[in-house]
Amino acid sequence: MNFKPYEIRELIRLIDESQIDEFELEFEGNKIYMKKSGTNSGASATLTTSEPAAQASPVQAVPTPKAVVPEPVAAPKEQEAQEPAPQAAEEDDPTLHKIVSPMVGTFYRAPAPDADPYVKEGDTIQKDTVVCIVEAMKLMNEIEAEVNGTIVKVLVENGQLVEYGQPLFLVKTT
Repeated sequence: MNFKPYEIRELIRLIDESQIDEFELEFEGNKIYMKKSGTNSGASATLTTSEPAAQASPVQAVPTPKAVVPEPVAAPKEQEAQEPAPQAAEEDDPTLHKIVSPMVGTFYRAPAPDADPYVKEGDTIQKDTVVCIVEAMKLMNEIEAEVNGTIVKVLVENGQLVEYGQPLFLVKTT
């Protein structure tokens, strides 16, 4: 089986948008190796195959322009001291279970754009409750809670790119 160009482009896009510097995939005799260059935000890839007629061919990603977002105006120091960082405190709470992403991909809270989210903060969940979808290479992977409890916090925005092992939800286990 050969990799299709759109699959390679999608892999390059995912790697380019992630914090991964190097990536290697071997599947049915085909091998893809990608490495981000030091100063350029684009990733480059090499595809090799076990078929004798095929040659290794370099694939160069074209860097996509990044949106420039203006930095927010700094608040006065008096206000900064008064406002605690509740999300950071919750994420570090050892009594809460973290449901983490099992792969790099795009996080979706609902099965369709017009559908209700699988879970919301305050919902009671079971081990087999589907809490979200992580899309990787056009495959929609349903993520189950794997614990019984209550959703305390949703840590990721809908449509956001997530990394392997990134916390998605905080759950108070029962």
